[in-house]
Amino acid sequence: MLPLVVTVLIALSDQWTKAVVRASFALGESRPVVDGFFSLTYVRNTGAAWGILGGQNTSLTILSVLMLLVMVIFRRSFLGNTRTHRFALGLMMGGIVGNLLDRVRLGWVTDFFDFFMGGWHWPAFNIADAAICAGVGIYIISAFWDAQHPLNDRREDTPKKAESAG
Repeated sequence: MLPLVVTVLIALSDQWTKAVVRASFALGESRPVVDGFFSLTYVRNTGAAWGILGGQNTSLTILSVLMLLVMVIFRRSFLGNTRTHRFALGLMMGGIVGNLLDRVRLGWVTDFFDFFMGGWHWPAFNIADAAICAGVGIYIISAFWDAQHPLNDRREDTPKKAESAG
């Protein structure tokens, strides 16, 4: 249930913020939030993260659908039944759904978080992108952590051990 709730919350918040940006900004318009560091900038991205594979919307749409299917069908094969892994799955799926909705409806993904400092500039991104990256990061860190610190009682499918009285 946790992955589904997180997926829906991420996809809805992603779509809502993108709709606000499209309604409130002209394409390419930028509004500073923190001078010299962070702006909201309306960008259309026809590629994947950082504009990689630009113009490959159809291929990226198919890849997104395939990834969602793989994640749902094979989730028990690659995810532990920990709350952390289920949360990470929800973040990744919510992000994929959020960007997939843009690709299917608009033919591009709306990006707007724009970070920069001095000569350094991070490509614009959105809530879905952040959720995918956070989900992957949480999954990887927790997988390594679980391998180094195995605790069976952290698994939700394992009953709690009764404390002895004596």
